[in-house]
Amino acid sequence: MTAINTAASLTPAAIEEQTARLHACRNKMLDEFGKIIVGQHAVLDELLITLFAGGHNLLEGVPGLAKTLMINTLAQLVSLDFKRIQFTPDLMPSDIVGTNVIEEDHTTGKRITVFVAGPVFTNIILADEINRTPPKTQAALLQAMQEKEVTAGGKTYKLSLPFFVLATQNPIDQEGTYPLPEAQKDRFLMNTMIGYPTLKDEEEIVDRTTTNTVGEVKNVIDRETLIGFQKLVRSIPVSRHVTGYAVDLVRATRPNEEGTPAFVKEQVGWGAGPRASQALILCAKTYAALNGRTNVSCDDVRHLAAPVLRHRILASFTAEAEGITTDAIIKRLLKEVPERAKS
Repeated sequence: MTAINTAASLTPAAIEEQTARLHACRNKMLDEFGKIIVGQHAVLDELLITLFAGGHNLLEGVPGLAKTLMINTLAQLVSLDFKRIQFTPDLMPSDIVGTNVIEEDHTTGKRITVFVAGPVFTNIILADEINRTPPKTQAALLQAMQEKEVTAGGKTYKLSLPFFVLATQNPIDQEGTYPLPEAQKDRFLMNTMIGYPTLKDEEEIVDRTTTNTVGEVKNVIDRETLIGFQKLVRSIPVSRHVTGYAVDLVRATRPNEEGTPAFVKEQVGWGAGPRASQALILCAKTYAALNGRTNVSCDDVRHLAAPVLRHRILASFTAEAEGITTDAIIKRLLKEVPERAKS
């Protein structure tokens, strides 16, 4: 697939044409995913949104749901460098970023300091079980996630683009885990929940994985095309009506905000910040484009509210005591926060 030109401002006709190409690309990628992954269509959609929006994703699910396989397959589809870091309690920041070592220069005989790059210098990082390492090591990814660069030994090194952190964590085994700080959670564009497969899908999984047949996927797009599509997504216009609804929805998660629903003041300890509003609109744009549309609607915002907001809302002690989840809070918010009147 040839790269798209986004150097200049795109005309509406060009946006329509290239959005159609992105939609065709999405369908090809899902076809290739189907050779390896059975079912999990909603999860794959959220992974593709993360990819084309240029963000990071925190995937949460019990062991054995193919989280690692999905991410590995995604890297193959877009022909990007992929590295896996298994997060353990003894992992150090230098194991992620890299470290300076002293070597002898064979020409002069003098000792010199050489930087040995860590696994963060790649395009896609699988941060496996990210909550099993202490906060000091978790924080080693913060600069890379936000600024696309890392600092080691007083020097700053740029990462090659595109750069994605796709992290996984197990929601059921809490012993020996270190919850991610709220600031780091906020850097994840989405928090994707992976559930158990359906009966039919699980039977197919067993059939596929207990034979000698191994599925192979083909590369669908290259690095330049991916970056072009990311720029295309940001070129898609969004009406004030939709942007206003996304902002109203996020502001309604804040207990101390004027006009916040009464149940939020009781059930939410801390609400989502402005980064959530940005993420809602960017994800809505990407979702619309992946489905071949250039018109972004409030329905797109509602469709993505849970994966964008669930990790950015801190439930209050009262809500936790009553078993009320952040997903339940978001579901109620979607019912109570109205769209703005169209001007």
